[in-house]
Amino acid sequence: MGNTFTGADILIKALEHEGVDIIFGMPGGAILKAYDSLYDSSMRHILVRHEQGGGHMASGYAHATGRVGVTFATSGPGATNLITALADAYMDSIPVVAITAQVGSTSIGLDAFQEAHTWGISMPATKHNYIITEVTEIASAVREAFHIASTGRPGPVLVDITKDALMSETTWNGPGQLDLPGYKPSVKGHPRQITSAIEMIYNSRRPVLYAGGGIIRAGASEELTRFAEEQNLPVVTTLMARGAIPDSNTLALGMPGMHGTYTASTAMQRADLLIAVGARFDDRVTGDPATFAPEAKIIHVDVDPAEIGKIRRPDVPIVGDAKTVLEQLLEAGRVRLGSEGPPPREDWFATITQWQENFPLAYDQDPDGPILQQYVIDELANHIGPEGIVVAGVGQHQMWTSQFWRFEHPNKWINSGGLGTMGYAVPAAVGAKAGMPDSTVIAIDGDGCFQMTFQELITAAIEKIPVKIAVLNNANLGMVRQWQKLFYNDRYSATELSHSIPNIVMLAEAMGCAGFRAETPEEVVPTIEKALEINDRPVVMEFVCDPDAMVFPMIAAGGSNDIIFMGPEDL
Repeated sequence: MGNTFTGADILIKALEHEGVDIIFGMPGGAILKAYDSLYDSSMRHILVRHEQGGGHMASGYAHATGRVGVTFATSGPGATNLITALADAYMDSIPVVAITAQVGSTSIGLDAFQEAHTWGISMPATKHNYIITEVTEIASAVREAFHIASTGRPGPVLVDITKDALMSETTWNGPGQLDLPGYKPSVKGHPRQITSAIEMIYNSRRPVLYAGGGIIRAGASEELTRFAEEQNLPVVTTLMARGAIPDSNTLALGMPGMHGTYTASTAMQRADLLIAVGARFDDRVTGDPATFAPEAKIIHVDVDPAEIGKIRRPDVPIVGDAKTVLEQLLEAGRVRLGSEGPPPREDWFATITQWQENFPLAYDQDPDGPILQQYVIDELANHIGPEGIVVAGVGQHQMWTSQFWRFEHPNKWINSGGLGTMGYAVPAAVGAKAGMPDSTVIAIDGDGCFQMTFQELITAAIEKIPVKIAVLNNANLGMVRQWQKLFYNDRYSATELSHSIPNIVMLAEAMGCAGFRAETPEEVVPTIEKALEINDRPVVMEFVCDPDAMVFPMIAAGGSNDIIFMGPEDL
């Protein structure tokens, strides 16, 4: 017989067995027993200022490290505060395990203090969830949660444990067992489909390799790049896939879609074949699906069978892990080509080159004018380099960062793509820096996003997590204002903020951070250089930016990707 432990002890031992090194969380009444057991553990606990921040930190940690992020919250409002972060991780396929506590099992349904129907509320926001009422179920639930979160299409899993299950005692002889007879994610693609795909690629004249975030999640960037090179395929990388192929690679066309490059969007539109790997034909990429890539046959590789045919019916569907399927495609491609090289496709590449020359991403920073957000991002990229990790919130600054940062490696770009969660950047950057302490981590945020979750900089300061934050302060909710300007006749309803309230430098100092402010273009580089010299505490850089700047290229929501506005004069 094994020794006797409380459910809380078993929970902590089970997490240690999974190799967890950091937990982001906040205690409360129902989960207090777990925190008592955590007191004796070697795992690091980072005390957050809000449970949503803890969830985003776990997500940022998972993005940066490729490991499962872990967050703790108590019952009721503690758990409900996590829901946005879980929904965010679910949309972007991020492996997170959330441990929440529930009121005692005999109190469930009686409107007990701090009771919420956590497993019901979280069901549509998680890949899977558990309600644990028996101490004997805890070890297996933790084992299964980590397995489900990190295999197949990754995602968040919530384990809700009643207070009495944490308090009860039982014997424990080791980690829990996996008992998931209905859960068998496909890994290898069907050989016949692999052969069909290679034949279709070989015979295509205008192919495009459409890489999605599944490439990053599967750790398949090297295979993607090699496959593109061996088959001579231009590559577009979605918002979630930036860095999946180096931007310096001549085959890389950048990001397609609503604010993507003209070349990436138009290449997809004119393609005769799209090879989608780990991508889900999101509306930000396709615009109106009825007019998207009208001449293209579709090869769709995805680990999640539910994504195959959801938006566009594929000619060759392949269910499997992106890394494994790309390895299969590489092998089959070599056999098909033999001693020949890949088709040269000179006309197609000549057309692409013409688009790149005619429609580059560009901006014009007037030395006497307001600071342009693109200029700040460009200089940050110059000073930090491709080894740094860049995190974005949601809105104009997110799009500009995706456009103007130069990505050379995977897992260096962290943002909220699917759910579009304002307030994501600061806590996600804290989580990323906690997981990758030797990397430079910078959050590029808007003033609207920053004001939603800046309190987590207190966490960063106290925990000595020296993240860098660049706030592009344009004194309004920029992306919403852009839509109001373009589509609502300049009726700026509820989008105006302030260049002076709050005083971001004073706010940063009050939270234990260093604070700097740049008001003119000539102050941008010195501000960045001063910020990069400080590594003993978080740093906040505020850049007073042009409130009228807009993100282009732009494709109208739900519109055709044939109509790309390169500037306001095109509208």
